[in-house]
Amino acid sequence: MVIRNIAARAEFSDSKMGKVQLAAGEHLYAGMNCFLPGQEHAAHVHPNQDKLYYVLAGTALAEAGGEVTEVSAGDLILAPAGVSHGLKNPGPQPLSVLVVFGPPPRR
Repeated sequence: MVIRNIAARAEFSDSKMGKVQLAAGEHLYAGMNCFLPGQEHAAHVHPNQDKLYYVLAGTALAEAGGEVTEVSAGDLILAPAGVSHGLKNPGPQPLSVLVVFGPPPRR
């Protein structure tokens, strides 16, 4: 499977972080989180999932394991299972982040 130009699929919402599912398989999930300035995904933990964020566009404050770091397009954030992580868009530009984790969520 090839998914071209994923950044063009960004969906933003004035009320909350946008989420776009790109691919979901038996062992891996890929999606995109889309933040307008000021929006965030509060720090949280996945006890049984490894997760990575790849910044496609914009700037973020990334929290991983209690440490906050400013990141921008081209940066990768890793959050192994059990490690607290979150993102905030301090602005002024929209933020798009590729999200990959495994195993995928079970619904």
